[in-house]
Amino acid sequence: MAPPNGNLTTILSIDGGGVRGIIPGKILEFLESQLQKLDGQDARLADYFDVISGTSTGGLVTAMLSAPDDSGRPIFAADDIVPFYKQNCASIFPQEEHNWQWYLKIFVNPRYDGTYLHNLINEKLGETRLSQALTHVVIPTFDIKLLQPAVFSSYKIETKPSMNAKLSDICIGTSAAPTYFPSYYFENENEEFNLVDGGVCANNPTLVAISESTRGSSKSKSKAADLRNLLVLSLGTGAAKKAEKYNAKTAATWGLLNWLLGDNMESPLLTCINEGITDMVDYHLAVIFGNIDSADNYLRIQDPTLSSADAVMDDPSDAHLEKLEMIGEELLNKNVSRVNVDTGDYEELIGGGTNAKALIALAEKLSQERRSRLRK
Repeated sequence: MAPPNGNLTTILSIDGGGVRGIIPGKILEFLESQLQKLDGQDARLADYFDVISGTSTGGLVTAMLSAPDDSGRPIFAADDIVPFYKQNCASIFPQEEHNWQWYLKIFVNPRYDGTYLHNLINEKLGETRLSQALTHVVIPTFDIKLLQPAVFSSYKIETKPSMNAKLSDICIGTSAAPTYFPSYYFENENEEFNLVDGGVCANNPTLVAISESTRGSSKSKSKAADLRNLLVLSLGTGAAKKAEKYNAKTAATWGLLNWLLGDNMESPLLTCINEGITDMVDYHLAVIFGNIDSADNYLRIQDPTLSSADAVMDDPSDAHLEKLEMIGEELLNKNVSRVNVDTGDYEELIGGGTNAKALIALAEKLSQERRSRLRK
């Protein structure tokens, strides 16, 4: 993986969100189709992005897009992502009757044992290591023994060989959501990792991806350090901000049990942390890119209008997955928006047009950048 030798450093980032990974899956499918219109049916996202980063379900998508098959091409095209979710989610998140035994179980154990997910990831990714990815990969996890993030980054493996782990181990680690799946332990190069979901520290990994892109050769460092040379696509998995799930009058009476479990066994505490982390990254980057007159180089696509039911991360029913696919399709026709952290609202960008229009323009930039590199 050579460092960028064109005019831009291109970054794709994908949030965590369980089955809601279908939403960015539809966006990626559209973007890759536009690249194929420009450069042929063999075009794949890994050909255009210097860095692909993802957390939790986004980490799995990252590996799908960047891990090579036997012919040296990505094991998945973008239009394989949604079918992958629809085929496997029911087995990843097997549903049980919510009787007293189920409630007792989730008080003392994760909701799911992770066996199917682990086997599936091992089957798809095999022995492929981070260094073998077709572009730079950045996947955040959190090490609960060290109480600090463990960011698996292609940029680190020369100076820290233990980071050159199998993509399967990294993906299992970044998707080990507390209360949903077991934490994950593995060893690599005499170092141990005790991992849970990267959403604990970076549910929106865009800022992590930008930071990692400053590593590498002196040429790539100087280029990425100037944000004007970055071209960033950041994809959310939807949020239920308009559902008004909680309020201070009610929460004022909550204790430990309410904050951890809530009314429907969906932790208000984890929800607040994830949404806060996710939006603050968007806020920082929107302000920074705007201040340097490079707002067009940062595109965040997120739907904050999900209902509480649509925002559930582990509902594998056909109806739910179909709804998420429809949400992703409809998001293409919505106008480009960005969070206002002062109000919590997503505001349409004046003159921004639809997300589809912005993605078409992005595809043209990516194609031009790639062609300029190939000519050098």
